[in-house]
Amino acid sequence: MDKYLFYPGCSMESNAKAYSESLLAVCEPLGLKLEEINDWNCCGATEYLGVSLTPAYALIARNLALAYNQSNGTQTIVAPCSACYLNLAKCDYYMQERPELGVNVNDALAAGGLHYDAGSLSIRHFLDVLVNDVGLETLKSKVVRPLKGVRVAPYLGCMVPRPDYDHRWSNPEYPNELDRVLKVIGAEVIDFPLKTHCCGGHMTQIGPQTAYELIYRLISAADQYHADVMATLCPMCQMNIDAYQGETNRHKGSDIQMPIVFFTQLVGLALGLDPKDLGFGREFISTKRVLDRIGLEMPEPVEVAPVTKPRKKQEGLPMPRMPREAGDEEVNP
Repeated sequence: MDKYLFYPGCSMESNAKAYSESLLAVCEPLGLKLEEINDWNCCGATEYLGVSLTPAYALIARNLALAYNQSNGTQTIVAPCSACYLNLAKCDYYMQERPELGVNVNDALAAGGLHYDAGSLSIRHFLDVLVNDVGLETLKSKVVRPLKGVRVAPYLGCMVPRPDYDHRWSNPEYPNELDRVLKVIGAEVIDFPLKTHCCGGHMTQIGPQTAYELIYRLISAADQYHADVMATLCPMCQMNIDAYQGETNRHKGSDIQMPIVFFTQLVGLALGLDPKDLGFGREFISTKRVLDRIGLEMPEPVEVAPVTKPRKKQEGLPMPRMPREAGDEEVNP
């Protein structure tokens, strides 16, 4: 089996549980072994990089240092979450491009007995591994339940294909890797022009009206193309479009019911795996019509409970503090 280091990221243990379940389920029939990085921590998502660069990159680089120490013959990290993939790749790239940043980050890592030489690891998305390591011909040979008659809108979101530091994607604005995977497993793939457009990210929390407009643009386009489902590879995108679709419909006066699933769930169906084992039933917008197309029963809906790990320190991690002028009161952001 081909072995890779695995950085799951926080969302795979909570709102993207279906992604985690389906990804791990398809690895065995595809001959892939993912070894989780021991003691990994949050990549910081997007916010921390806007507060202070050195602590933010040190937070990300800690995972790279841990992975390198655990590498044992493999120098490839698979990061299936779009934000995690981008942050790990960005950290590795900028530590090389900006030597002063690399020195500062390693000074911070040294406090924990760690060090990372930028460029020592290759950070890759699971879609990249599926297309370029497993190969589409191998994937096709393992299909036992083609998704014939299922119309899919391939949706990557805005983070994975750009910036493309290692030039892995066919086109940063309109990549075709996801389309090709979906076609190989027998789905009818629509030419979806919004495949790399933004879902709004955290605008659902800070500017809901803007978020609803962005989500509506995506689901209405998929609906106009008569898609049965949207397939994504981003936990943030899946959560926004699925969980906030009801609010979006109320905001727009529409009634679109567009399921959005992870591409690994559809791959798993084609490989003959049980829908329940692939996380079907965890979504807000039912995927029943998708499973009906290929003659499968819809699993009972799953009530998603938060998954937490015991914290090593009860007080948790220190919050970043904004710089202050002499005499000012210190303020937490």
